[in-house]
Amino acid sequence: MTDNRQATCEERIDSEMKRTLRTLWKLWEWYKVKMDEYHPTEQTNIYEYGLSFDYVEPGTFNDQPIGYWRYQLSWGGPSDEFRFFDDGYDGARVEYWFLDWFDGAHRILRGEDRSLMLEIFDWLTLEEGFEKEH
Repeated sequence: MTDNRQATCEERIDSEMKRTLRTLWKLWEWYKVKMDEYHPTEQTNIYEYGLSFDYVEPGTFNDQPIGYWRYQLSWGGPSDEFRFFDDGYDGARVEYWFLDWFDGAHRILRGEDRSLMLEIFDWLTLEEGFEKEH
């Protein structure tokens, strides 16, 4: 008998996050040398990789008391995004979220991956002309 159950977001998040971060590392390192040229294996560049970068006001979603910056990479089912919170966690807390129809999971980034995403956050706020303080 075959199990037709789809894996939950919690079961899938670690591999999805690893894949996404591996791509972002490649694109970011490429950007620092080649700027807006397409990466040869990824067939994109850092400018075109994400869908949007915006601020999500507090209370936009149920049980969301604080606002955050969102770097949305994909939308629909599944979707993934990074969320940046300035809530006193060593300057900023960075979370990766993997979401699929009525299901979701997230991880707090640490170490080099967190540093990478904070660099990208700084770049995104400059590119989009946002003030970091909201």
